[in-house]
Parts: sequence; C-alpha cells; structure tokens
Amino acid sequence: MSAKRSGVDRARAFLLTHARPLERRLSEVVLTEVARPEAALAVLDLLRGHRNADGGLGHALEPDVRAPTSQPLAVDFALDVVEQVLDSPTGDVDEVRAACRSFARSLVPYLESVTTPDGGVPIVVDSVAEFPRAAHWGDGRFPAGLNPTAGIATRLRKAGMTAPWLDAADEFCRSRIESLTEWDGHSMLNVVTYLGGVDDRGWAARQLDVVQARLADLPHFNLYPAEKYGVTPLDVAPRPDDPGRALFPAAAVEAHLDFCEAAQTDDGGWELSWEPPGPAAELEWRGVLAVRNARLLLLNGRD
Repeated sequence: MSAKRSGVDRARAFLLTHARPLERRLSEVVLTEVARPEAALAVLDLLRGHRNADGGLGHALEPDVRAPTSQPLAVDFALDVVEQVLDSPTGDVDEVRAACRSFARSLVPYLESVTTPDGGVPIVVDSVAEFPRAAHWGDGRFPAGLNPTAGIATRLRKAGMTAPWLDAADEFCRSRIESLTEWDGHSMLNVVTYLGGVDDRGWAARQLDVVQARLADLPHFNLYPAEKYGVTPLDVAPRPDDPGRALFPAAAVEAHLDFCEAAQTDDGGWELSWEPPGPAAELEWRGVLAVRNARLLLLNGRD
C-alpha cells in the first residue's frame, strides 16, 4: 500500500497540471529548502513579461483584473512575489538579491506617475473599468490608500531600494496610520506589513496596539475560519516568526492551519472564496492559492 502524499506534494502535482508558468516556477523557489537561483531569475523574467511601455505591470498579472494596462495592483502583486523569493533559501544568493533590487527599482518611475500629491497610490486606476474584472473593482475609481501604498513601500525597501518616492510614501503611510478611522482587513494587512519594517519600533508598537484592539469587528477579516471571504491571520503573518503573529491568539492561527489542510480539494488545489471574472482568472487564482497555501503548510510544520 503506497504512503499517503502530503498536502504539499499534492499541491505540487496540482501546479503541474493547472497553473501558469509564474506559479510553477515560483513553487520551485519557495517550496524547497534548497537554493534555486535559476528558478528565481526565471520568476523575475516572467514578471517582466507583464511590463508595459510606461514601466508598470498589467496583462492580468493579478488575475481579477484582466486589463492589459498598468495597474498599481499588479505592482503590489509582483512585489509580493519578490518578497517570497527573498524570504526563501534562494534569497541569500547575491545574484538573486541584485536581480530583485533591479526589478524593484524599475517599478519606481511608474509608481511616480500614479502617485497623488500626498504621496500615496490608488490600488487601481480607472482604465481597469475598460476591461473584464471582478465585481469588487467597480468603476475603478479609488483614492490613494494604505492598500497598496504601505505594502509596496515596505517591499521596495526589503528589496534594497532607496528613492525619493519612498520618502514621500513613508510620510503618507505614517500620517494615514495615525489618523486611520475606516479600517478593513486589507488596510490592516498593509498596516501590519508596514509596521514590521519601520525603524522606529516604539512608534510601531503603539500602532500595533491600536490594530490589535480593533480586530474583533474588522470588516473583511476572519480571525477564525469562515466560509466568507476575508483576510486571515496567516495572510498577515504567514511565518511563525513574523512580528504580526503576536496580534492573534495561537488558537486562531492553529484553526486556520487546520482549515487550510481540510480545504484542500481532491485535485490538490484549493477553491476560491470570491467570484472571479471568468474561468481563466479562476484557474490562475487556484495556482496562486496552491503556492500560497502549500508554502503556509511548509512554514508552519504541517507538511
């Protein structure tokens, strides 16, 4: 009788038959304890394949937006991929770190072009409405916000970037965090990401206390597993040593890990908890989720 395959092995098999090249190559980097610089460089090449003449990224890199036009959302998605590469064993390879820094630097001119006078960027720009998209993107008219400015700024710095754009983004983020009244799960995720990377740890600790006090009634956030869509503690702090883990009860983290294991489908993937704009987007997202969830299981000793 053959041994039962682990959830991570089943996810790898799913990626081979269902996922786009980006997630297949990323899985080679983040689902292993061995450095894979050639795969990491291939991941960056695949991200560059979504570049436009304005220096931004589009072409459905983030699957819910089918627009070919550049979107801050796509930049945010790409930098999340870069962060995963840098957090992997391959992230210690000098050539890979240099390539990640170069890729991050190349995004700044586009970000400058969509930055509002106060230093922030919107999650999407209105050209998104000209193309198929998930319903939650509406008419594409969004103000500059912590989602995505805080996450983008943090990940650019993590990639080794310095630029005047980052200084303005820092001012925007600090001001918005201190005065934020309208919270949801996505803004909280970006705030915690940002606070984990700032040098002023005393200020960060005070802001994290505010975040923790508001978790119980935060829209689009599931402290414990639920069928409805929402950001989870594992989205905010996927690694056991992430500073954000201290915000959440250990029982909530373990419950989400249990839920992740139980929700893996017979084909080795996971289903979406929202409505994508079409079958291609659904399949692409399932590839994204397969990498993300298999990585979570590995990082948290659930393989």
